[in-house]
Amino acid sequence: MAEEEGVLTNLDTAAGDGPKPNGADTLPAVGIITQYVKDLSVENPSAPDVFQWPEPPQIDVQFGIAAEPVQPDVHEVTLKLTLTATSQRGKVYLVDLAYCGLVGMRNVPEDQAHAFLYAEAPRLLFPFARRVVADAVRDAGFPPLMVDPVDFNGLYAQQLATRRAEEAAGGEPIKPVTGQA
Repeated sequence: MAEEEGVLTNLDTAAGDGPKPNGADTLPAVGIITQYVKDLSVENPSAPDVFQWPEPPQIDVQFGIAAEPVQPDVHEVTLKLTLTATSQRGKVYLVDLAYCGLVGMRNVPEDQAHAFLYAEAPRLLFPFARRVVADAVRDAGFPPLMVDPVDFNGLYAQQLATRRAEEAAGGEPIKPVTGQA
């Protein structure tokens, strides 16, 4: 029984606020703390006439990604989606969503922190933002819109290459995300 208690004590120390074994307090750690709708706007400007329009709407989807430090090891990642549905007769609907997640990061190198905040975190948030959009469109009186999956890693690589080229040409350098200025 004493051995079992010793094991429990060691586990409690490893899981508590005390010193971590094997340098666990210096290992990289990332995770989504919480996620939420920060802003949601739904417009149905042509109602009720729009429900009689026979032609299907053309849908334009725009994305934006931002990350801002909230605390030293916490960032707010914002996935902004703007969906505009139009037809020959006018605007069908507009959905504007800012879906956010608080991301905790500790002991993560700058290049990996940047990639996580601008590629991986949006990939993790996207399914939930997609559901909010589908529900908003449905609640506006239209069939739910399922936004196609997005290759956030590919978009990140493309944007990073463009930013590095701008930086090399004398443009503004890419800001660090880990809190160092």
